[in-house]
Amino acid sequence: RIVGHSRPRVPFPFRMRFRPVFLLLSLGLSLPLLAHAASPRTCLVVGVSDGDTLTARCGRSGAYAQVKVRIAAIDAPEKAQPYGQRSRQALSRLCYAEKAVITERDTDRYGRTVADVRCNGEDAGRRLVAEGWAWVYDYHGIAKKRGGDLFRLEAAARAQHIGLWADTAPTPPWDWRRERREQPRSNNNHGGSRPWGDVRFEPLS
Repeated sequence: RIVGHSRPRVPFPFRMRFRPVFLLLSLGLSLPLLAHAASPRTCLVVGVSDGDTLTARCGRSGAYAQVKVRIAAIDAPEKAQPYGQRSRQALSRLCYAEKAVITERDTDRYGRTVADVRCNGEDAGRRLVAEGWAWVYDYHGIAKKRGGDLFRLEAAARAQHIGLWADTAPTPPWDWRRERREQPRSNNNHGGSRPWGDVRFEPLS
């Protein structure tokens, strides 16, 4: 006599066969996350290229590696751009020849390590933005993931007209770089009515 409905029992060996599969799947899903989480490392800053890029020497004595580091979530003026040298000097004062704690977050298209950098216990990106020497640059959403504090620091620096914000309309470095990339194309189109440019034709004999 059947009383109600009951779930059929799965044979014991069948249940045991599937447990390792579920375990392996869960481990497989978590491995990329574990591999991407980089531990902070302490390195010596041996060079500063501009206000958002430095070179650090990492590793043990006799096995050093030079690492090019792009500070996460900020973009500073290029060296040839207005305020570029002053931005570079601001980062140099904080980090050059100092030990920096570098926490990797990503790698950019040039192969540079994108990382949070702390020098003398201070976050270098926050310092550059707060002093008005860099813009917030939300590469892969890193700035938003930090809770939005960088955006507030940038707004405060802009309101106080400090650093590059002393200029009424400073050019963001991404616009400046784009203009430089487009210049060669426009220069190549200045031939006017001479479609052959500066080509000289030999006289016909």
